[in-house]
Amino acid sequence: MNISRRNLTISGVSAATLSLAGATAARAASADQLITASNAALASLYAQQPKAKLLANKATAILVFPRIYKAGFIVGATTGDGVLFEGGLPTNYYNTSSASFGLQAGVQAFSLAMFFMNPAAVGYLSKSDGWSIGVGPSVVVIDQGMAKSMTSTTLTQDVYAMPFGQQGLMAGLGLEGAKITQIYPGP
Repeated sequence: MNISRRNLTISGVSAATLSLAGATAARAASADQLITASNAALASLYAQQPKAKLLANKATAILVFPRIYKAGFIVGATTGDGVLFEGGLPTNYYNTSSASFGLQAGVQAFSLAMFFMNPAAVGYLSKSDGWSIGVGPSVVVIDQGMAKSMTSTTLTQDVYAMPFGQQGLMAGLGLEGAKITQIYPGP
């Protein structure tokens, strides 16, 4: 059997990518650590993007993933844990994860805040057995350019997602296909 160096490299990097995703999930933070990291991430977002505070003031709930890890080479994986805040208080904990296949390469870490603008969107998150983005409430990803033109009268969607604090190199940042599932971290 003839295995080329390229196929061996692709297999090795793909295995490492999937191991990264599994290892990160296995080392889930405690509830207190997630709350602390999520509050720090939100403070950082508000400092970097003042319009995020406009969303926070109008939102019914905010789901914060303080650190999401994405890695891939042909096969990719994304994972991270977060906290749902309702009325400023933590109410539930969630994991986001996805797998992808295609032209991709790199490793990246970023934070994500999802602003749920109405009770129906929050209800869908808590009632669904793992919410797949792209199914259910409409989600709009806000980049820095869009945030600059945002006003309280232009907020018409169910959920606004704001990625921030990107570190590393990865070709593309997307939420399509991500699944959000409730988790139960220890104290």
